[in-house]
Amino acid sequence: MLLVVDMGNTNITVGVFAGKQLLLQSRIATDRTRMEDQYAVELMDLLRLYKLEASGFSGAVISSVVPPLNHALCGAIQKVTGITPLLVGPGTKTGLNIRIDNPATLGADLLVGAVAAVEEVGAPCIIWDLGTATTVSVVDKDGAFRGGAIMPGILTGLNSLTAHTSLLPHISVDAPAHVVGSNTTACLQSGAVYGTAAMLDGMNHRIIQELGYDAPIVITGGLGRQVISYCETKTLYVNELLLNGLRLIWEKNHK
Repeated sequence: MLLVVDMGNTNITVGVFAGKQLLLQSRIATDRTRMEDQYAVELMDLLRLYKLEASGFSGAVISSVVPPLNHALCGAIQKVTGITPLLVGPGTKTGLNIRIDNPATLGADLLVGAVAAVEEVGAPCIIWDLGTATTVSVVDKDGAFRGGAIMPGILTGLNSLTAHTSLLPHISVDAPAHVVGSNTTACLQSGAVYGTAAMLDGMNHRIIQELGYDAPIVITGGLGRQVISYCETKTLYVNELLLNGLRLIWEKNHK
């Protein structure tokens, strides 16, 4: 079995593959105050919950955008499985040519998502990840990672609004019946869902114009499902995109 872990700012997504079959997908909270043993206990409990043996792993791979926790998480995985995980970063084989100003600064999550999207739909492609931040990455027709854009995530923007305004309530991210909201909650929901969908459509149009050719669009991330059906551009939602990307990267580095 292969253990794949994607550590984001809010959640740590854990996956277990047997070959290409995903046996387990779960999330635990990203907590900068937790120590190595605490993450080890949580990982062990998760494997027990799904009746998977910790001794049954032949590999492990991590992508992380939280460097202060890398040591603790790598140590936890080694304690539980006995395996030193591959940490995706500079020097990791991906099959992509990174054509940005400083390739060493590219976020591991963006790289992993791009690898999986190219495997899913080929190059060129446009990859959206709707999480704590909303990010878009672009791979050109030659299979080169060209860069992208970063925007506040849907919940990040809403939390900022409600934290700094006295009268705006906390809401669920659901599409209201109409774009033009008739109350405060509907107005916030319209901006969050329809506004995000319109932003995706507009950015996709501008990216394709800049590339000079069409490109399939892939969306992932926890809030992708709420938004994708309101996009006018044709998109493909892949929930396990980053987990698949981690599996592919591990395979490229362990042939």
